[in-house]
Formats: sequence, C-alpha cells, structure tokens
Amino acid sequence: MRVLGITLARGGSKSVPRKNIRPINGIPMIAYTIIEASRSRFLNRYVVSTDDEEIRQIALSYGAEVPFLRPSSIASDTASSVSALQHAVQWVESEEGLSYDLIIELMCTNPLKTVEDIDGCIDKLIKTGADSVIAVHRLEDHHPARIKKIIDDRIYDFCMPETPESRRQDLHPEAYIRSGSIYALKRDYLMNKGRRYGSLDSRPYILPSERVVNVDTENDFYVAEFMLAKNTNNKR
Repeated sequence: MRVLGITLARGGSKSVPRKNIRPINGIPMIAYTIIEASRSRFLNRYVVSTDDEEIRQIALSYGAEVPFLRPSSIASDTASSVSALQHAVQWVESEEGLSYDLIIELMCTNPLKTVEDIDGCIDKLIKTGADSVIAVHRLEDHHPARIKKIIDDRIYDFCMPETPESRRQDLHPEAYIRSGSIYALKRDYLMNKGRRYGSLDSRPYILPSERVVNVDTENDFYVAEFMLAKNTNNKR
C-alpha cells in the first residue's frame, strides 16, 4: 500500500488571521501536525499544500515537504478541501509517475492528534477495506436530543425528542461528530467520487476527548494551549 499524507494550509483564514502558523505554546500550530506525521510508520510521503510563502517556509523548517504552491483558484474561501486534495494528489503522482493507494488528510487545525491516531486510522482503513476512516469524537452535552429550534418564539425539538429532565448519561443512542482532524481515504474514492466521507462504507476512528479541539476561534486557541500543556505534562 502506497500512502500519501496531505495537510492543507492556505494563508487566507478569516476567522483567525494567520491561524495555521500562529504559535501555540511557542510552536506554530501547523508544526504539531507535521511532527506527528513524520513519526508515522505508514506514510510513504507527506506534503503540505499551501498558497502562502510564509506558511511554506515554516512547514519546511519543521521537516515537511512543500513541493508546490497551491493555485489561487483552489485556495479561496469558497474552494473545497476536495479540490485542493485532488490537486495535491495529481501533482505528486505526476512528479513520481506512480499512483498512491491511500490518501490521508491531516488537518492542521487539530493540533492535539498524535501519531497513534494517524496510524490507527490508516491501519483500520487497510484492515477493513472501507472507502474512508474518519476521526470522530463523542458528543456529551451537545447530544442531538438537546438541540432545539425556535419557531414563532417557541422551543421545539430539532431532530429527535428529548425526555424531560433527562441527565447526560441518559442520552441514547451515543452520538458522534466529525472531529476535523483526520480523513483516511482510498485514493480512487477521493479522485473519482470527489468525496472524503459519506459513503455506506465510511468507518469511525474514535478520538479520546483529550485529543480533540478544532481551532477556529480565539477561544479555541486558549483551549488548545491548555490541553497541549496538560498532555505534555502528563507524558513526563
């Protein structure tokens, strides 16, 4: 199995400007993903796709390959992740003259994932033969039964009924959400179907809560800083 890892890191983030290279505990956010990817026992090659020269230089300094700059047409707010991944796959395969079997997207906005998670997703994808294996985590207080909609100033259940006065531990079935961390895919599923997930054969890789944060706001940075410091202290 030939396995290609890709991290998408465009320079035009608007929610938090320059967030992909903003330091968290003194290290650029993208570097956490690069460091863990470099430890994988499965990845044959790992590249960062960016349209930004500063991001490129920082990624290179932490050991990532950045063999091209992504065209602006697929680096805008409206461009899809799929189009950027397909471009990276096509570029690498054209350069090497060989095809890959599996594509692993490692999102730099979740700096808490570890090589254990990366290799766990790849291992499950190989063993199951699924179209994709996606990192997810369990919802606790945000269980679908607690999600509501408001119509004419009245509260209604959104998608499933909530038993009045139910406790968190009473909420069933267990609910999960995509973590925005790892997408492990068959190469042909990405290139031919143009999707990262959603088939009848998408499988979960369940991340523990201590390795989940999707950095998209200022508050998310504070959470990530705290959790990364805590995880580091626990390893000592």
